Amino acid sequence: MWRQAYWNEPLITEYKGRGRQGFLIPKEEIEIEINVPEKVKREDGPNLPELSELEVVRHFIRLSQMSFGVDTGMMPLGSCTMKYNPKIEEESSKVGENTHPLQDEETVQGNLEAIYEMQRWLAEVTGMDECSLQVPAGSAGELAGVLMARKYHRDMSRKRNEMLVADTAHGTNPASAAMAGFTVIYVKSNSEGLVDLDVLKETVTERVAGFMLTNPNTMGLFEENIKEIAKLIHSIDGILYYDGANLNGILGIVRPGDMGFDIVHLNLHKTFGVPHGGGGPGAGAVCAKGKMAKYLPYPIVTKNGKYELIKPERSIGKISVFHGNFGNLMRSYAYVLGLGSEGISMIGRMSSLATNYLISKLKGVRGFELIAPHRFRKHEVVFSVKKLANETGVTAFDVAKALLDRGFYAPTIYFPPNVEEALMIEPTETETVETLDQFAQALKEISETAYKNPATITSSPINTSVGRLDQVKANHPSSLTPTYRVYRAKADMKEDINIER
Repeated sequence: MWRQAYWNEPLITEYKGRGRQGFLIPKEEIEIEINVPEKVKREDGPNLPELSELEVVRHFIRLSQMSFGVDTGMMPLGSCTMKYNPKIEEESSKVGENTHPLQDEETVQGNLEAIYEMQRWLAEVTGMDECSLQVPAGSAGELAGVLMARKYHRDMSRKRNEMLVADTAHGTNPASAAMAGFTVIYVKSNSEGLVDLDVLKETVTERVAGFMLTNPNTMGLFEENIKEIAKLIHSIDGILYYDGANLNGILGIVRPGDMGFDIVHLNLHKTFGVPHGGGGPGAGAVCAKGKMAKYLPYPIVTKNGKYELIKPERSIGKISVFHGNFGNLMRSYAYVLGLGSEGISMIGRMSSLATNYLISKLKGVRGFELIAPHRFRKHEVVFSVKKLANETGVTAFDVAKALLDRGFYAPTIYFPPNVEEALMIEPTETETVETLDQFAQALKEISETAYKNPATITSSPINTSVGRLDQVKANHPSSLTPTYRVYRAKADMKEDINIER
């Protein structure tokens, strides 16, 4: 069981120490006269903590012990691929620290070589012709992809105002399409959890610009009709876009380009080992083949005797400044080099093996149900605990909180929306079989306890630094910080955004 963290750690400004100090500042015998207007002068001194070095160190160490991360334990967030990040990547990320994006190309040939090689490697593993690493994250890659599709149809003098999105898609898919000015049309899944071909055939018209899809899909299922889907979208010269969030399940096995996809976005902070989450910087890539390659964001690095930055012929422009997140790109560069072609080819196999092993360990757990249980999963699996909720009152939310008490981070819950009381679990290829056994045992024990004493589960967590929050209060506008309330108010105004400004 996870060790209980420190409770009620105060803010550093709330410590009672006075007159203590952790270091001495040498006095400079220089008189500096500063004329501060009276109306802006403080009435009281700043409320700064006066603490020893020992107190400061202990405070921040305790805060770190209250956090949970992939270095602490298993983080089975479905569709997020929270895998272990090799520490050699931290050293590699420092490569570009002493260079500036405005330096002359002649002085950063090594940096450009790394970008060029990543472009080629990512094009190879996705079956695309060209890649741009200019986007800062996957969501920006999505936006780039739909903007590329929009510009292509405009170049063809077509009025295509609809974008098809699978109902199991990530929430950012419809958001990206809407930001690009498209009307979002959801395509329903069938009883097997796959795209319903009959619905798709009825939906495809001359108004459709393209279809946003991931394969394997968010249910962890491989879209076995993908060639037919591609043929249908291409019959109207639509663009088939690949959301790369789930690439981990097929990496080294099959390529999106071979399935018929025209554009691919990749999350380097998922599939390619860059640290994920915590609000930090991500990293992304957008790859394209054939006619769509000339619409990629710029700059792209090319090799012509030396490494140079170029702008594709019909580029949509830049999605972020300069050349993308170079530090995180170097993390992925080290990750790929460390694995090599043989190691990369094992990622999809091992992540799929981990998922199906976990499914076998959870077979027969009371209250847990699986859509299309006869189908093998790829990188992730979605269980429904609707039966558990109906029979015990213990919901997916409660199961997630109870896992925190047992040393595991919570899986994704209530997503995808087509599964009631969903638990979306992605074990990844970096978790050991012993960890998977412990995780399965924790879920079994939660189920058993739910049927015997549900109050024990519904009161979880109790071994964490913060107990269960009031979800209604936490989401109520009155609980937001003043700054966030301003942003929220602006968002509620629903002002039109000119994407091409």
